[in-house]
Amino acid sequence: MDPRVLIAKRVAQEFKDGQLVNLGFGMPTQASNYLPEGVKVMFHAENGVFGVGPRPTAVNSMADMTNAGSEPITLMPGAAIMDLATSLGAMRSGILDITVLGALEVDQLGNIANWAVERNGKWWPGIGGAMDLCYGTEYVVACLMHTDKAGVSKILKNCTLPLTGKGCVKSIITDKAVFEVGNDILILKEYAPGVTLEEIKNCTEADFIIADTFCEMRL
Repeated sequence: MDPRVLIAKRVAQEFKDGQLVNLGFGMPTQASNYLPEGVKVMFHAENGVFGVGPRPTAVNSMADMTNAGSEPITLMPGAAIMDLATSLGAMRSGILDITVLGALEVDQLGNIANWAVERNGKWWPGIGGAMDLCYGTEYVVACLMHTDKAGVSKILKNCTLPLTGKGCVKSIITDKAVFEVGNDILILKEYAPGVTLEEIKNCTEADFIIADTFCEMRL
């Protein structure tokens, strides 16, 4: 299975019926394709939509109806469209039940870095609304590949990049494992199909303990 599809499928298992859900750019948006049977949620797009529906076919796409990542969207019955300032205010207000953010790094303290990397002496691309989501959402899920292209862990003791949110992440989902953020340590809850505990130990910089319920990833 494609690692990004695996992550999206596992992320979808976090959603509970009736929740108001924000999905960040990239992998998080794919989770809407894998909702568990019987679970109905309302999706929010930070650029100003409550009630995002399934992705339309190319022929039915409209250039002025997109999510924050400029991907085409449809609207569910009862959807609401608003300006960006109103949407950001809603994000800070605490009405969102869960947000799923892609990440460059996460650490065992529940910190997340997802907005900036340094290239040629400059920081880019920019913060967007992720800080608002980290501040205003009670349950933040970080999803990312477990290591970078060189095999270096992105699950760290302490983030090295500028933080997006401090101590806000509750759950970390990668292509190899699922962690819960505990008290200054991670709790390893699940492993991806075909991944061994030894492999997870070898590619994880952060300190972690193993949950009593440690099992294969729910998909």
